[in-house]
Amino acid sequence: MLDIIILSLHFFICFLISIAIWYGTKDVDSQSSSTGGAEMEPDGLIFIGKEEDIKKSQRITAKINDREIVVFYHEGKFHALDSRCYHEGGPLCNGEIEDIDGQACIVCPWHKFKITLETGEGLYEGINPLEPSPTPKWQSKGVKQRVHKVTIDNGNVYVSPPDLSVSFDSDYFADKYKNGGELAMGK
Repeated sequence: MLDIIILSLHFFICFLISIAIWYGTKDVDSQSSSTGGAEMEPDGLIFIGKEEDIKKSQRITAKINDREIVVFYHEGKFHALDSRCYHEGGPLCNGEIEDIDGQACIVCPWHKFKITLETGEGLYEGINPLEPSPTPKWQSKGVKQRVHKVTIDNGNVYVSPPDLSVSFDSDYFADKYKNGGELAMGK
């Protein structure tokens, strides 16, 4: 009986922590210039925020043409990805960054899927059963998460609008969460 109480308390604490993380992220709402909310530059770049502010917070979410993205600052580099995991739409803005085989990866907080910040590749650890003594090795599932080009200019961080002529698995959830869609509050 004591085990059930401890387990219930553990789940409740985890729930409270996830709510605190969820509401603790800094949001920037950058709409297209047609709505007058965003600063779209003549070269098509969209202003996300001040470089120093993002460096301090390490991450920031923003909306670009109703698409939610997350910009990370990690080990001296800026990276931008769709904010919802390609697997089931988990909020990547709440994930931890891990180094996997020399690559910075965001780990989805829902199901622990690993995605490289640089390329958007999904990584998994697998074995080759044909090897005499198979050992797990990190392997690529291919590019699953849309990444966005980040530009720094005069202390400002800009992101290029996505090229939607090429599709990625994360596009499904980017569309589902558009404008606070049915899944917007998370799992």
